[in-house]
Amino acid sequence: MDLVDPVITGDAAAVEALLGGHLQDPFALLGPHDTPHGRVVRVFAPGALAVRVTGANARDAEPLSLVAAPGYFAGRADVEEAYSLHIVWPDAEQRMADPYAFGPLLDERDLALLRDGRHPHLADVLGAHAMTIAGVAGVRFAVWAPNAQRAAVVGDFNGWDGRRNPMRLRHSAGVWELFVPDLAVGARYKYELLSQEGVLLPQKADPVARMTEMPPATASIVASPAAFAWSDSHWMTERGARQAETAPISIYELCRTI
Repeated sequence: MDLVDPVITGDAAAVEALLGGHLQDPFALLGPHDTPHGRVVRVFAPGALAVRVTGANARDAEPLSLVAAPGYFAGRADVEEAYSLHIVWPDAEQRMADPYAFGPLLDERDLALLRDGRHPHLADVLGAHAMTIAGVAGVRFAVWAPNAQRAAVVGDFNGWDGRRNPMRLRHSAGVWELFVPDLAVGARYKYELLSQEGVLLPQKADPVARMTEMPPATASIVASPAAFAWSDSHWMTERGARQAETAPISIYELCRTI
């Protein structure tokens, strides 16, 4: 393989932006791409020693070549739509689906409601949601940041490195989204944004997180999708009488002296 062939390696400017942490459209570079040379897969895994691609029906994994340091791999991969990445790290090996092999996540109706500022259930579309897509379990992330130049999700799962999981911008609503396979309930995460001027901002907790760390820690946590089991039925049955007009009340007064 010609390691300088842009059909294989991708656009040089995009690769440079990826390595620098300011790539705006990661799906145009990473993941699977059909080219005149056949299917090409590109992966960014800083610190990895090797990356191999395994198709659903393939017996042998196809190795990708390290074409740019640190950790940018690319190569032809004769695989079907479904494939997994086998990543060799210095101290471990990991097998996972490719986050950049998934299409757009939020539907156009949700995006239109978000754009118009009248979505009735924001927490159902934004934030972190554990789910299964195309048979792959993981977490869907979505955050509204229309003025950001780039958004990424960071956490323990990627070393809090904003270059690892840049998100897709849904331009019509200013929403960034990404599905991270194999991530489970309980994972800590934040968002990393670049301002319109390209300034790296402090990592942000999720404004619609359903679960967070105990202060003073500030990370958001992927919550269970299961409904919360309330145990206040006895209190609820008495609430009406407790708040009736004839019920006793407590009045607190505060006097300020100068």
